[in-house]
Amino acid sequence: MMQGEFESMTTIQAVSPAFAPKPTAWGTFKTNPDLHFFLCDFHHMDPETPDASTFTARLAEMHQKSISPNGKYGFHLTTYNGNLPQDCTWTDTWEECYRNNLKRMFDLEEEARRSDGDFREIRDAVLDKAVTRLLRLLESEGRSIKPCLVHGDLWR
Repeated sequence: MMQGEFESMTTIQAVSPAFAPKPTAWGTFKTNPDLHFFLCDFHHMDPETPDASTFTARLAEMHQKSISPNGKYGFHLTTYNGNLPQDCTWTDTWEECYRNNLKRMFDLEEEARRSDGDFREIRDAVLDKAVTRLLRLLESEGRSIKPCLVHGDLWR
């Protein structure tokens, strides 16, 4: 988890330094192999919501400047949404990448809550119909999407 945070924040910081604190180190405590750490620059957080036009312009710039190292969607190691592992497997399409991640979240939810048939029916409809219908169009009939950084920890 700490390595994923370090690597992803390092990648974001390299492309768009204003969006992420500079990572310093990550590791495991020598005295406790089950205890880990992640260190980065400290920044005082402003309680105000950032200006939407400035924030979205910076976000668009980060997307435009970031480059996938292999032309695919994914990341070279697992990252986490809180304590939930994300599926960062390299894929050829945004549809497949998005579907894999959403399926992982559905699977974790089902595992945690022992869901019923209704949940599975909705999950299958979202994964097999909605994701396909909405995202496949973006990469069909000559259209393409450039793989770029997808993020959770952005600062202003």
